Amino acid sequence: MVIDMAHYAFLDENNVVTEVIVGKDENEGGIDWEQHYGEFRGQVCKRTSYNTIGGIHTNGGTPFRKNYAGIGYTYNAVRDAFIPPQPYESWVLDDVTCQWTAPVAMPSDGGRYLWNESNQSWEAQDGS
Repeated sequence: MVIDMAHYAFLDENNVVTEVIVGKDENEGGIDWEQHYGEFRGQVCKRTSYNTIGGIHTNGGTPFRKNYAGIGYTYNAVRDAFIPPQPYESWVLDDVTCQWTAPVAMPSDGGRYLWNESNQSWEAQDGS
């Protein structure tokens, strides 16, 4: 018998993810595993989906909390979403995906680019 494993994120007092663990599937044993792990650790615990990115489940399943939680991500209870740290001051949060977006779209020519915050533009990298 194959048992699905789930991932759970532990939050600090500011709702920032401090750790992500593999745990029991939410349907296993009729137990609320978020509550169980949270009480055991004395921290708020939220289930997260390894296959959810930007509100889309990569395997065609139901998306779960917008994004897979990572250490340093923030849990937003109103959106019921994990939000990654803001990479640059100029980037804005997309309310649908809960991902940060640059104020200028990255070129789609297949090249490699890095964001330059000082001039707020994408700069081509060597070899592109």
